[in-house]
Amino acid sequence: MRWLWTGRGVGSRFTRLLLLPLSAVYGGVVAGRAALYRLGVLRRRSLPLPAVAIGNLTVGGVGKTPLAAWIAAFCVRAGRRPGILLRGYGADEPQVHRRLVPAAIVVADPDRIAGAAAAVAQGCDVLVLDDAYQRLDTARDLNIAVVSAEQLPPRIPTWLLPSGPWREGMGALGRADLIVVTRKRVDRAVSRALADRLVARWPDTPVAEATLALGDLAGMRTGTGRRWDELRQRSVVAVAGIADPESFAVQVRATGATVQLMAYQDHHAYGADDVAALVRATTTADYVVVTEKDAVKLRPRWPADAAEPLVAGLAWTWERNGDAVTQALERLLAAPISRTRDLTDTHL
Repeated sequence: MRWLWTGRGVGSRFTRLLLLPLSAVYGGVVAGRAALYRLGVLRRRSLPLPAVAIGNLTVGGVGKTPLAAWIAAFCVRAGRRPGILLRGYGADEPQVHRRLVPAAIVVADPDRIAGAAAAVAQGCDVLVLDDAYQRLDTARDLNIAVVSAEQLPPRIPTWLLPSGPWREGMGALGRADLIVVTRKRVDRAVSRALADRLVARWPDTPVAEATLALGDLAGMRTGTGRRWDELRQRSVVAVAGIADPESFAVQVRATGATVQLMAYQDHHAYGADDVAALVRATTTADYVVVTEKDAVKLRPRWPADAAEPLVAGLAWTWERNGDAVTQALERLLAAPISRTRDLTDTHL
């Protein structure tokens, strides 16, 4: 769908205009649903443990999964056992979370209450809900909205689905307890300006900034660590089946490599032909570099006699107001595990 939302050609522009009536209907339904929950006509269901929800206003590519993993790892360092609840869309997401935070319990279930019950049964004592900002039917103690500096005009228009990638308008940030602005390839000044605008509009809501940079580099099969400077002035095929493949290519290109991008749809299921094409790429390029999200699907399918790709991890770094996030999590973890109160939150 990115061709539709970001395309500059006549076809994509015309299609966006044709879809605007559907976007208006979608926006009305979303706004009406939010109003019914705000007025108490529709009730939220309680979760059995302290819970933090992470989500975004647009479709994919903002860094919510890395943030959810960072929060789960924070809980582990604090001596807790987090349960990460996912909606279950895309088989790669549960595998990524299990690799990033091995101590966490990962449950994929579109029914977050059922998922919470399964996580509790396995021994978790705090809940992390990934991609749950729009789950107004489920109460939570801490609501974190993630906004990408790459996904705002003029790069992507702020049109609602289906003519644009926005699930809700910017006004939906008003129900967030925390707002996190992320960036992958834009200058720091861009994300800082966005954060300043959000602070001005919601002065009582903490706004943090974080960057998602390239992290560890390792062989997909052996796990052998490699240095990014090995890619300088070498030919690299960057493989990305994520929401924003171009950002990955830009990050790899910044190492000084000559990069060819092989982009796939988000949550792409790699078939035999795809694997064969990537194996051929290892024979024509100096390196093939894949994202962690793609590696979890390619690893079990990769031929034993083929050269292994390199897996690029992501490094999460707070650039502004990260203390506000850690303090909010510390307050969450200080809450009693045994619930005696109604978690129906009128703030959300």
